[in-house]
Amino acid sequence: MQALSLEEARARLAGLPGWQIEAGELVRTFQFKDFVAALHFVNQVGEAAEAAGHHPDIDIRYNRVRIALVTHDAGGITAKDFDVAAKAGTLAH
Repeated sequence: MQALSLEEARARLAGLPGWQIEAGELVRTFQFKDFVAALHFVNQVGEAAEAAGHHPDIDIRYNRVRIALVTHDAGGITAKDFDVAAKAGTLAH
């Protein structure tokens, strides 16, 4: 899979509310009512990522979960990153 140009990645951001590009990664922080809800979300994202064969960096801090996506093999953000990001956004609701 080929990395998207910065312009292509920024154009795709329009379809992903709350996501942004930071230091070459697609990132978003989600907030939940408590740790249990945040952990449930992390587990769901983990299952979806495993099924997709694409694994984000996940940081959980009580009720906040930060997800960072980049395709290291491609050297940047790819369509696969956007697919996992979209799935995470759906799971958060």
